[in-house]
Amino acid sequence: MGLGRPPRPDAPRGDRNDRSRGLDVNNFDAIRITLASPEAIRGWSYGEVTKPETINYRTLKPEHGGLFCERIFGPTKDWECYCGKYKRIRHAGTVCDKCGVEVTRAKVRRERMGHIELAAPVAHIWYVKGTPSRLGLLLDISPRNLERVLYFASYLVTEINEEARQAAIDEINEAHGEAVAELRDEAEGGLSEISAAVGKDVANLEEGARNLSETTRQRQEEQQTALDAAYEQVKERLTALDGAAADEEIAFEGTVIVHPSEAVNADRLTALREAYEAAGERIQGGANAEASGGQALAGAERDYLIFEADERRKKIEDQLGEQVRELEKERDEALKAIGDLKELQILTETQYRELQDLVPSGVFRAAMGAEAVHDYVSKRIDLDAIAVEMRNEMQASSDVRRKKATKRLRVVEALRKSGNKPHWMIFTALPVIPPELRPMVQLDGGRFATSDLNDLYRRVINRNNRLKRLLELGAPDIIVRNEKRMLQEAVDALIDNGRRGRVVSGSGKHKLKSLSDMLKGKQGRFRQNLLGKRVDYSGRSVIVVGPDLDLDECGLPKRMALELFKPFVMRRLVEHGYAHNIKAAKRLVERVDSKVWDVLEEVIQDYLVLLNRAPTLHRLGIQAFRVRLIEGSAIQIHPLVCSAFNADFDGDQMAVHVPLSRKAQDEARSRMLSVRNLLSPSNGDPIVSPTQDIVLGCYYMTSERDYDADLAAGTVPRGWGKIFSSMEEVKLAYEADAVDIQARITVRTDRDGGELKRIDTTVGRVLFNLALPAVLNTFYNDTMGRKQLRVVVADCYRMFKDPFETARVVNDIKKVGFEFSTRGGMSIAVDDVVMSSTKGDLLEKADEAADKLDRQYRRGLVTEDERLRELEVIWNDTRDQLSKDVEQNLGGQNSVFMMADSGAKGNMNQISQMAGMRGLVLDPEGRIIDIPIRSNFREGLTVLEYFLSTHGARKGLADTALRTADSGYLTRRLVDVSQDVIVTIADCGTEHGLPVNRSELTEEEFRARVFGRVLAADLVDANGEIVASR
Repeated sequence: MGLGRPPRPDAPRGDRNDRSRGLDVNNFDAIRITLASPEAIRGWSYGEVTKPETINYRTLKPEHGGLFCERIFGPTKDWECYCGKYKRIRHAGTVCDKCGVEVTRAKVRRERMGHIELAAPVAHIWYVKGTPSRLGLLLDISPRNLERVLYFASYLVTEINEEARQAAIDEINEAHGEAVAELRDEAEGGLSEISAAVGKDVANLEEGARNLSETTRQRQEEQQTALDAAYEQVKERLTALDGAAADEEIAFEGTVIVHPSEAVNADRLTALREAYEAAGERIQGGANAEASGGQALAGAERDYLIFEADERRKKIEDQLGEQVRELEKERDEALKAIGDLKELQILTETQYRELQDLVPSGVFRAAMGAEAVHDYVSKRIDLDAIAVEMRNEMQASSDVRRKKATKRLRVVEALRKSGNKPHWMIFTALPVIPPELRPMVQLDGGRFATSDLNDLYRRVINRNNRLKRLLELGAPDIIVRNEKRMLQEAVDALIDNGRRGRVVSGSGKHKLKSLSDMLKGKQGRFRQNLLGKRVDYSGRSVIVVGPDLDLDECGLPKRMALELFKPFVMRRLVEHGYAHNIKAAKRLVERVDSKVWDVLEEVIQDYLVLLNRAPTLHRLGIQAFRVRLIEGSAIQIHPLVCSAFNADFDGDQMAVHVPLSRKAQDEARSRMLSVRNLLSPSNGDPIVSPTQDIVLGCYYMTSERDYDADLAAGTVPRGWGKIFSSMEEVKLAYEADAVDIQARITVRTDRDGGELKRIDTTVGRVLFNLALPAVLNTFYNDTMGRKQLRVVVADCYRMFKDPFETARVVNDIKKVGFEFSTRGGMSIAVDDVVMSSTKGDLLEKADEAADKLDRQYRRGLVTEDERLRELEVIWNDTRDQLSKDVEQNLGGQNSVFMMADSGAKGNMNQISQMAGMRGLVLDPEGRIIDIPIRSNFREGLTVLEYFLSTHGARKGLADTALRTADSGYLTRRLVDVSQDVIVTIADCGTEHGLPVNRSELTEEEFRARVFGRVLAADLVDANGEIVASR
């Protein structure tokens, strides 16, 4: 931040005295908050603060290198160094060779700054967390992501080496090709091994099949040879027995050829031949079957071996394909990761670790914290290029992108025009404000009270020193990162505590006040000290009523007035020769000489004073008054200006100010005088109008007694029905105690329209009209309540066009109101709150209706909402009926009724709660509680009714407090927006208007709505004639 005209950052070290004079903090034309370069911060500084200590608690002197160091910030005593070697002004400008402190005034400790050399760059929270985030817009990073980078939760890609990226891409492709080729070679080897193994197994199978066939053939030959031998043998026997009978059975291969005793013939030989051939065929068939079975088995085994080999080949090929695809996927991921890498990309911890494994070193740099942002912003940002890019973006893009480009361009252009560098938004050196602006004072008992800033600076210095030590020791990265994050948080808390994260609290759990807190808000430096200074010629006291004051007067305590006008009184004392010089005049004033009061009376004739009551919500919160000197210590104000100030006399205080210049006095007299502010700025109605006791007095004197009731009671007012020739005669009769104030009479007067005629009225109304000016030419023949009195004031204002004349009328009404309020002697007793005799019957009927509704609800005939609505109707009707009964029972002469009916205080709703019933109440959510409060305040509530009532009472108080704060803030913003708007002409020439519908309003509302407005169009009647022109 910069103030006034800072010194050159390159000012030489020995030029310190000139430099402090160059930074003139007392004489400047304007102030602005701007970025300070690290060089400017070091240039303002008188030395580096390296220690968190403040003062030595034994010697009570500042510690060297600490937050109060005299070597940096200047001596604590005028013209005296730290060690005491040089004392007095003759050594001015000398720098002590022993302690290093310059001999100069102690007030330089309000001007001289120090700095802290940060072990790591730290982002300025105003530009990170502001709305919008300036640093985020500049970098085109979302505030959330920027925050994650600054607080060491994510990495920021700050640099990409394109050559290394291309080399890495080539290397990855080459490595991928080699890996695929290697896999293919390995697969080819596996396939060759399978083919060789299958060939060998098939050859073995074929060899086995051949061996089996040979064995079968040999066995067949042997069987055939044995068969042939057996055949020849049997044949020889049969040949030998040719024609003869056989002794025994002759068989061949299980077949009986010749039975015993059977003759042998040629048929037997044929049978033998057939048996022989059949046996040969069996042998041949068995051999053939065995041979074909062996061949089938060998073929099946060969087919299985081939199938199994094919499966193994397929598996190897599939495995090869899967491995190739996996390699391609890895290659593609690596290429995508490298290809997608771009500057200012945000990486999570996991993504960063994966990228480190995937991507060769040297392709990109990513880092965390403000250091990463500082490196990028200081080296890689080109504001001119970004400005051109954003202008092109604004011309060609969609609405959303155009808006974003506009915001970004606004930040870029602001930096370009101001000459500020973007990396100045990140601290490398932190300014330390002068120690007298963050003082430390000793309390009774030896304890010290210190500014919160010292605690916040101490946190920064401690963490900064710890980070330096960790870096020197080469601590693990995770520990260093955590310390850097803590340093960032400490600087954040120093600049704007609570803007991000947890609020840093002091010992008493109170939020520590940061640099931003010292500047912003109602209690900040601007609004509290610069715009809201305490002023001379002002005072403050409790206000009390001044019933005998004029409307433009205030009663000022004599001692207060003497203090306020002291310089003027002293000058006038010298002018009149009561004192020879100002010193003698001052002594006279201090002794309170009798001449002083005479001179004071003379002085106050020339001056108006301004009275102000906080909060000043509208312009009538400050008004000018003539001074009347009074005894005592309280300021007296006229009762009729209370509504403008929203003041009452229950302990309110008001401030009094004296406008000094002739121009200020003239303006106060012409614009701010209370008499010139009779109308409300909001609606033009009189704001100075009778209230409370005045209204009650006027109502009492102008009300009429009930003749029939008085006659029945035997208390007919004196003078009832008498006829008077003039209003003055009525006044004489009243003063002679011949008539009562509320007696009905007839009087002859010309007040009503200028024509002399008889009017039926009351004594009090005649006296009231006598208090009004005759030029009004109106006889107000009505009971004068608050509304009627406002009409009187408004009529006077319109007729006289002179606020002073209206003020005089209002003052006269005040006098007569107070007089008859006193004479009436209205007071309140418990018996004035008359309860209705019909309450029991009404409650009984309501209970029956509620019970009936409850039965319907239990049967399911009505819903919950319908039940509550009907219940509300039942009890509201009961309450309204009771209210009417109470109003009828009170009677016109009841004190409570008179106060409410006149508008002096209270209303019928409040009286109904005192004498009727409270009815239904709401819970905190605004729902109706279905248990009505049957009691009134005179009877007293039951315990349940009391606790049901507390909901509304407590919510009302809370809502009032919140509403007050909200409306105050809204008003402040509205004023801030519209303060430059100046109305220069009365008629802006608009054609637009506001329709006012006669049919929707009562006559009184319609009159109030249209009165004082300008017609937007000609007003015509049913016949088409113009009643009023536009």
